[in-house]
Amino acid sequence: MAATDAVLPDLAAEGDELDLLVSSIEPDRWQTMTPSPGWTIAHQIGHLAASDRFTALAVTDPEAFAVRLNGMAGDLNEVNDAIAADAAVLPPEDILIEWRAARAEAIAALSSVPVADRVQWIVTAMSPASLASTRLMELVGHGQDIRDALGVTWVPTDRILHVARLGARTRNFAYRIRGLEPPPQDFRIELVAPSGELWEFGPPSAPQRVTGPAADFCLLITRRRHHADLDLRAVGDDAQQWLELAQAYAGPPSPGREPGQFGAGGR
Repeated sequence: MAATDAVLPDLAAEGDELDLLVSSIEPDRWQTMTPSPGWTIAHQIGHLAASDRFTALAVTDPEAFAVRLNGMAGDLNEVNDAIAADAAVLPPEDILIEWRAARAEAIAALSSVPVADRVQWIVTAMSPASLASTRLMELVGHGQDIRDALGVTWVPTDRILHVARLGARTRNFAYRIRGLEPPPQDFRIELVAPSGELWEFGPPSAPQRVTGPAADFCLLITRRRHHADLDLRAVGDDAQQWLELAQAYAGPPSPGREPGQFGAGGR
């Protein structure tokens, strides 16, 4: 099975699960504030829809994507705030219709890309499987914001394998967006999947290690929880520092959340 074939069904299923949650709440609850400052549930879903459209554009019209990307020069958070605010004023049913159409468009576009090809994205060109993994990561992060707002407990599945792998691969990115030089040595990351399976990344002999539940790792690299509130263990000074910096999504460095604080976080 090609990597893209593996991630796209999981991306679709994760989107359907979040869709089921938000479509089941009363329309007025769409105005509930989430942990992302200034963002309601409507903002969150509007942002996901716009990001899916942007993903499809990157695949289907690279030149138009490049023009749009150049027009977004500056603070990506400000751009995302403006796009989400435009969507948030729409009736919930209209936001849902747009999000469903955008999700389907993004998945169809990604499924058309040959496995060995690369698609230009916000920071760098990515394989279709990696780009699909970023979409799944967005569902995990923004889905957690929505669940926090609604007081709903996240029940993760092994679909998050793609997010965990992305988190391991973006270690150096988290340093560089902060103007720091990444550690020269690879880390060993050992994560327990929701099913109980062990997921391993990096050389087995690496002295710098991070271990713990895969779901906690995904909340870490989406900056939805502070590492002090997660059951993750770091061995080595560099690995411990990475717990403070880990961020797998594009944009400026996010301050994340303070220990014990579930009401503030990054985009």
